[in-house]
This record gives sequence, C-alpha cells and structure tokens, in this order.
Amino acid sequence: MRICIIQSCYIPWKGFFDLIRQCDEYVMFDRAQYVKRHWHNRNLIKTASGPTWLTIPVVVKGRFEQPIDEVEIANPWAEKHWRAIELAYRRAAFFDDFAPLVKGWYEQAEREKRLTEINAIFLHGIAALLGIATRMTRDTAYPAQGASTERLLAIARAAGADHYLSGPSARAYFDENLFRAAGVTTEWMSYRGYPEYSQLHGDFVHEVSALDLLFNTGPAAARYLDRST
Repeated sequence: MRICIIQSCYIPWKGFFDLIRQCDEYVMFDRAQYVKRHWHNRNLIKTASGPTWLTIPVVVKGRFEQPIDEVEIANPWAEKHWRAIELAYRRAAFFDDFAPLVKGWYEQAEREKRLTEINAIFLHGIAALLGIATRMTRDTAYPAQGASTERLLAIARAAGADHYLSGPSARAYFDENLFRAAGVTTEWMSYRGYPEYSQLHGDFVHEVSALDLLFNTGPAAARYLDRST
C-alpha cells in the first residue's frame, strides 16, 4: 500500500496530482506549520503578461507557528481570482466546458473561513476531472507524534502503508533510515519528462496550476501526466 503525505496547496500544478494518482492514499498534512510565500495559499496561472500569482489573503500577524488547518482567510478573494482566470483562459479550447464547474468551486470556496477547506475543494475537484481515484484523508484521522520524519512515519504506519512516495524537495530533511527500520520503503518522485501541450500566451510553462492543463486539453488532460522519463 503506497501513501503520500503532503501539505495542501491552492490549485496545484500537474506534478502534485501526478504524485497523488500514483498512491493508494493521499494524506493532507495540514497539521504542519503554515509557511509564508509557499504554495499553501497561492499558485501561478499563465496570462498574457506571463505567469502570474493568485494569492489567497490569510491572517498571519501574531500567528507565526499556526498549522495550515488553522489559517483563516483575511479578506474576500474568490471573485477576483475567478475574474483573473476567466480573463487568462477564456480563449482556451475547453474553457467553456469547465468554466461553470470551476466557477462553482470558487463560489463554494468564498463561503469558507479556513484555508484548508478551500484547498480541499479544489484538490477534490481537479482530481476528479483528472480521473484520479486515490483515497484522500486528513492527517487528523491518524494519531501521530513527533516532528518531521517521525511524524510522517507515524501516519504512514497508522494508515497501514508499506511504501511512501515523496516529492524530491523533502530529501533536504527526510531521514530515510527511520522508514527503512520500520519496514516502509521510501520512493522519490520525479517531475521530469512531462509532455507539452497547446498552451496560450507564448512559450510553454510547466509550473502553473493544473487548471491550465484542464482548460487547454480538456478530456485528454490525464494523458499529460504521463512522463517519458
């Protein structure tokens, strides 16, 4: 049983969903500490002016060690984000097919007060459109103590996993020996080899929200998660 344990992100890029789809279970690791200028509350879309950040305004003053699932929304934001998306992608081949659904996600998200709930709306919604059937759970479903690798291992063991798939950036802090000693095999994700597709606004950019993939490729979107290397 393969598991991935990752903090939630706002409208993530295709690599995030590729990692999830290769697992039996994805645990939303939102008891982890919120980090400013990370992907938790922002992501990129491709516009006529180039890749542009969409950032959800959150309350951070005096809350330096708050976990992601306690982060609150500071100001109204959803309508502004949807208008930016509409302007950027209204000429995309499949925008009209997906616009009502995605706009509905933004209307639903606008009513939420916590970042983790907003991210969950888009994670579940985009995953469904990509045909991803991976089970998604919260880290609160599993008892886990300790910090860093120890906590990840506790969640993996509580979930009954014997394989753990991680993004490459975790190598900087991850203690693979702890997992090995517990009989859990660590696997490392590669994000190389994604094929390009017909994309608006100039030179191709991989590192943008998966909404770009959906609006430009429609029903064929899942095919572009398959890597050649």
